[in-house]
Amino acid sequence: MSKISVKTRNEKRRKLAEKYAAKREELKAAGDMLGIQKLPRNSSPTRVRLRCSVTGRGRSVYRKYGVCRNIFRQLALEGKIPGIRKASW
Repeated sequence: MSKISVKTRNEKRRKLAEKYAAKREELKAAGDMLGIQKLPRNSSPTRVRLRCSVTGRGRSVYRKYGVCRNIFRQLALEGKIPGIRKASW
């Protein structure tokens, strides 16, 4: 599990990106790159990291399910993800 401070920092970035999304689009349409540079650095959507909703892990997270590969496998084996089961042939 990742530290709470890492999860909180990422959540703060996500909120800032949502807050400045309209302003950023407006500046991009006008071609005002200096205006974009004056916005807070963490308001850029590329700085937001996709994290596992259960553990906070930042790597190998499936976008569709919002969990990392370890938790995905665990939930799939328990039958908690509809339509997913372990392959056997």
